[in-house]
Amino acid sequence: MNDNSKETPEPKKQDEQAWTKEAKREQEHELQHEQAQSSVPPLPAEEKTGPDALISKPGSYGWEPVSTAAASLPNGRAVRSMRLVRKSAGNKLTAMMQVRNESGRYLRYVLDELCGFVDDIVIVDDASTDDTAALCRSCPKVVKLVSLPSPLFDKEWELRSLLWDTAVSTGPDWLLSVDADELYEERAKRAMRGLIDQDRYDWVGFRFYDMWGGLTHYREDEYWNIHRRHTATLVRYFPGFPYIYPQLNHHVPRLPVPFGTLPGLLTEFRVKHLGWAGSLEDRVRKYIRYKRIDPDGRWGSLAQYESILDLNPNLVEWKEEAE
Repeated sequence: MNDNSKETPEPKKQDEQAWTKEAKREQEHELQHEQAQSSVPPLPAEEKTGPDALISKPGSYGWEPVSTAAASLPNGRAVRSMRLVRKSAGNKLTAMMQVRNESGRYLRYVLDELCGFVDDIVIVDDASTDDTAALCRSCPKVVKLVSLPSPLFDKEWELRSLLWDTAVSTGPDWLLSVDADELYEERAKRAMRGLIDQDRYDWVGFRFYDMWGGLTHYREDEYWNIHRRHTATLVRYFPGFPYIYPQLNHHVPRLPVPFGTLPGLLTEFRVKHLGWAGSLEDRVRKYIRYKRIDPDGRWGSLAQYESILDLNPNLVEWKEEAE
């Protein structure tokens, strides 16, 4: 590992005014360029952009966007000056991860898997009391490790923001937000370089599956169906773009909210979430923790919390995709 500094980096100031001025200057040229070069038809002006504008369509990666229509910032001003940042080759992929007391769980396997398809790994250790930090330092692709003296788990938006600022300080082209209990399927890992070495879209969504009680089955019912929609975890980094996390204590999105204003790609690549793959005792401990930090269901669903204790959930066998 190259750097295991324990100091919190100073967050970079966002120069939104300068960004927007540059965007307006190149907007007309960019539109003309896309009309001439892109084979993807634009959406009608009245239709939405971002994730809601992406429609299922067969493609080389399962699903692909049917539009790269103009995106808008929350303030309504168009952002189009990404042409020089978008590279179709030679992109650096950096995985970013927040961890706490993960040494006895799946962290070692996750790090080993990541080393096979990412360039760098950046980690924020949320005041672990076990050997998590040492395990992270032993990974050859961990280039930055920030160890917090006290946990920020109860202020998750601050933890996510710190992780983002730490990761972008290493100069990435793309960022992959990974938890310490997630494994990308082989197809996704093989396709990852192709997903980032292109100049048409700026984020990628995957399907996550909650493995339950082991690695052979995932849960599917009213409360456990995240695999029915896409979760964006891979995003291109634009210096100066206003990346902001919502100020929530729990269940904070993986990526800063404004990413959804950019053109994206929805794929059918799958990710195993192993957070519920352990023993019943492990799930009960997580249930108790969730009820402690969110007793009124302010940050999540109380019904879903109670469903954790279901002794006979509906489980579906995991099947590897054909090559």
